[in-house]
Amino acid sequence: MTTLSTTNTPPQVHGLFDPATWTVTYVVHNGPGSEAAIIDSVLDYDPKSGRTQHASADQVIAYVRDNDLKVKWILETHAHADHLSAAPYLKARLSGQIGIGGNITQVQKVFKGVFNLEPGFKQDGSQFDHLFQEGEAIPLGALSGEVMFVPGHTPACAAYRFGDAVFVGDTLFMPDVGTARCDFPGGDARALYASTRKLLSLPPETRLFMCHDYPPADRPVAFETTVAEQRAKNIHVHDGVSEAEFVAMRTQREATLEMPTLILPSVQVNIRAGELPPKEDNGVAYLKIPLNAL
Repeated sequence: MTTLSTTNTPPQVHGLFDPATWTVTYVVHNGPGSEAAIIDSVLDYDPKSGRTQHASADQVIAYVRDNDLKVKWILETHAHADHLSAAPYLKARLSGQIGIGGNITQVQKVFKGVFNLEPGFKQDGSQFDHLFQEGEAIPLGALSGEVMFVPGHTPACAAYRFGDAVFVGDTLFMPDVGTARCDFPGGDARALYASTRKLLSLPPETRLFMCHDYPPADRPVAFETTVAEQRAKNIHVHDGVSEAEFVAMRTQREATLEMPTLILPSVQVNIRAGELPPKEDNGVAYLKIPLNAL
């Protein structure tokens, strides 16, 4: 087992919530002047105009600079279907390596076909600086992280564990919201159930940080919980829920869900590590919208 911290101090976690996509970007570090990792950044995208902006990413940059942090990693928990990644923008301004779970190659192969991408699009993950493997250590100054593969929502989902903090991506939501959908290409409810049990087998005091929150009307946005709270209260996977019950619930629930608003622009950008498609001969980059394909 990887040694998760070389200090007795829990990592500092700063979350920045993006209300347009309900996404939380995290900066993980060991105090001012230390090395840092950024997890699940957001590129602002207006689907009506096709314009991108950087207000969300600039908030991350401001926090990093205000705390004199040295960004070593810009991590993605998966190829998101609800927001575009700002990883290249952050890398250009803060340095750091863009990393994702190694199974991103499976997602690239599926969506190269869905979008009929250009022949030169590589399906080997080489758009990213580093492809993590299960259990791999993530060096981060006085902290040491560990990669946990948590497939189900997508084949490439990974959680990142630093000390007592685990960044779970879309695998789990807050206890009153439940778990991720599994009906995207490559999704698997049985795999997701196993991934939730893997996370919930961690020590009960472990802090779990969500990638999103979609709160009920009677509570404010929240994105931090614990293993103990999830095991006791998660509406989909609390202790006692069987795999068969979970799969039946997810299958029934998936039939009622609409596709995310930004799935088509997001996925084709995020499988490129956040880079926009190549510009065409008129100097403009174009996103593709496959008709009747999903």
